[in-house]
Amino acid sequence: MDSPPSPQRPAPPLPALRRPPPGPPPGPDTGEVLQQIMAITDQSLEEAQARKHALNCHRMKPALFSVLCEIKEKTGLSIHGIQEECPPNAQLMRLDNMLLAEGVSRPERRGRGGPVAAANTATPGGCSNDNSLEHSDYRAKLSQIRQIYHSELEKYEQACHEFTTHVTNLLREQSRMRPVSPKEIERMVSVIHGKFSAIQMQLKQSTCEAVMTLRSRFLDARRKRRNFSKRATEVLNEYFYSHLNNPYPSEEAKEGLARKGGITVSQVSNWFGNKRIRYKKNMGKFQEEATIYTTKMAVGGLGSQASCPSTPSSGQGQPAGSHPPGVDLFPLRRPREHQLRCI
Repeated sequence: MDSPPSPQRPAPPLPALRRPPPGPPPGPDTGEVLQQIMAITDQSLEEAQARKHALNCHRMKPALFSVLCEIKEKTGLSIHGIQEECPPNAQLMRLDNMLLAEGVSRPERRGRGGPVAAANTATPGGCSNDNSLEHSDYRAKLSQIRQIYHSELEKYEQACHEFTTHVTNLLREQSRMRPVSPKEIERMVSVIHGKFSAIQMQLKQSTCEAVMTLRSRFLDARRKRRNFSKRATEVLNEYFYSHLNNPYPSEEAKEGLARKGGITVSQVSNWFGNKRIRYKKNMGKFQEEATIYTTKMAVGGLGSQASCPSTPSSGQGQPAGSHPPGVDLFPLRRPREHQLRCI
């Protein structure tokens, strides 16, 4: 007879799970922190000043400043290689030199001798006695460009100064909470000036283009009026070839030639000076021209002999382009100073 089965032993109880030790309460979510930062811009000035005062009076502020200094020392090693001083802009220097040469970068000169000096310097290839109306118009337009340039430059300098002052004050205010050295403030100021230099270069570039356009327009207008009229050329050539032995007209003769040709006395003087030089260098080239004017003067002299006796000129009754024997083309008996003054 089988014995009854022994009763089963109960299973040992499972060990209890260990709970983690209690820690600090969970911090705010990152989204909440960002939301608080974004809400700072909506605060009023009084609320911002109150929060800043509370932060400055907090007992943990020195510890926070110390931590920020340590972080800056670690991250500051990576910015030591940054170039602190930028080389001068070559394009900006060229623009400055051009504006200085054109008289735009300096204030307009006034007083005695100002307009005449401005005409001589600002008028390209001009004469102070010629085309005074065009010269006055050119100076007026150049003065307008100068005024606009200085007005815009003053606005630029004021805006740059205001923005630089604002950033400097802001960094000095932040230096109470985070480490900001004076050298870093200077570096930031140089960065701001570099950003603003693009505006300055654009202003100077536009001004230079306006001046060059004005000069080109004025030069083109002068080239169109460069040659004398046919009447003026004939009057001057007739006198020149009729006085080959002494091609130095007096002041009275210059005034008469200027009235006949409709030009100025200074233009007559310049024409004779250039004509003497060209004729002396290449006499053969002017033989045909001399023949034409000698013949014309001879025909005109025959028509006037009936009314009054004419004084024989050196160009009549002689081969074209020649002069009486024994007479020098450019007499040297005049003082050299007088010859240079006439030329």
